[in-house]
Amino acid sequence: METTVSYARLIRPAIDRVYVGARWAARPRMETFYAERGVDLGYENSLFSGVLARPVPAEALADAMIYTSGSMGPELAQGVTTVDAEGTWHLTELGRELALFAQRATAEAAEKLWSDLPGMLPGLRIVPRLADLVGRVLAHGQATGGPAFRAMSPPYEPDDASPALLLVTRLGSLRHHRADAHRAAWRAAGLTADGIRALPEGPERAAIEAETDRRDEPAYAALTDAERWELLAGLAALPN
Repeated sequence: METTVSYARLIRPAIDRVYVGARWAARPRMETFYAERGVDLGYENSLFSGVLARPVPAEALADAMIYTSGSMGPELAQGVTTVDAEGTWHLTELGRELALFAQRATAEAAEKLWSDLPGMLPGLRIVPRLADLVGRVLAHGQATGGPAFRAMSPPYEPDDASPALLLVTRLGSLRHHRADAHRAAWRAAGLTADGIRALPEGPERAAIEAETDRRDEPAYAALTDAERWELLAGLAALPN
């Protein structure tokens, strides 16, 4: 049986495959919706799991956007966000409309992806169970997640949320637990964002990945061994 640390690394590609696949499938609809309102796709469409639930502290947003320019100028200029004196970011009414659409469109794209293949409709019965398992991992990870994870979890979930919406939204939040763990690992090694991007394969990178696993591990302690493998197998069964 694999250890929990190995599991944390093993499941990450499955999480990314399902979530990113749904996001890309929804992108054409989001681009059209945003364009109709004279707005470019912005940070709120990728961080909707948290920004719909609460304002985002400056530290959390900086970490979540550390591999990008980090500039919020376009969102401010287009009236999607505001920032208060403490540097906390808030959605405007327009921003909330956009983020709600991004959440719904992503869930609808996911459900279509999962039901389009012949024979997949019975398989959709696993989605509520997967959403429940991910929800338990999110709750357990509150004690160990970093700034971005705490800003993105627990996510906003409308009262009429479908199982597909619950699953993709919770996966979106869960990705931040490992992302925080990775940032903490390379910072502890004295690296910057540019430094970790340029770091070649070798002992130093392997040590950072192992430390990332160690920091990401605690969230999955919410599940039994059998439940961890059930979650991995279930995510692997969903097409993207």
